[in-house]
Amino acid sequence: MFIQTEATPNPATLKFIPGVPVMTRGTANFEKAEDAGRSPLAIGLFDLDGVEGVFLGGDFITVTKGAGKEWDTVKPLVLGVIMEHFTANRPVIESDGQEGEQADEDGVVMQIKELLDTRVRPAVAQDGGDIVFHGFEDGIVYLRMQGACSGCPSSSATLKHGIENMLRYYIPEIQEVRAVE
Repeated sequence: MFIQTEATPNPATLKFIPGVPVMTRGTANFEKAEDAGRSPLAIGLFDLDGVEGVFLGGDFITVTKGAGKEWDTVKPLVLGVIMEHFTANRPVIESDGQEGEQADEDGVVMQIKELLDTRVRPAVAQDGGDIVFHGFEDGIVYLRMQGACSGCPSSSATLKHGIENMLRYYIPEIQEVRAVE
């Protein structure tokens, strides 16, 4: 198994591409080890000294290291955990038996989600992250940056100048885009 790595705009985060599907549906963001309960892969990564965040995308994994750690030390350990996980054929996420809820959505929310899915998420995924819709209220779209994009120095500029302008162009009801922590 050959695992590629790519730098991201966030110097504390590296993108690992194992060459096999990681998530078959959606994404998963783990900001601390306690959140990783359903993911054997994330648990294995958090067991490494220096790993402070794990994000699972469709075909990639981003790992965020702690401030006092160097990638020269952490990267080989991360590669080992990822390789061992996939060669052992373990699940990335263990199913809890529940299907996701389908909420009734109005036309504007459906348009926002469609634009995010087709125009924004693929570009953000190239940098090792994701953007998640959290709501639309009183003309304000609430989004959460995940993976390499969370804490990235350029994420607020991307959110305000790129995503906000694009959404406002296509959907006049939108006045502003705000980040959700």
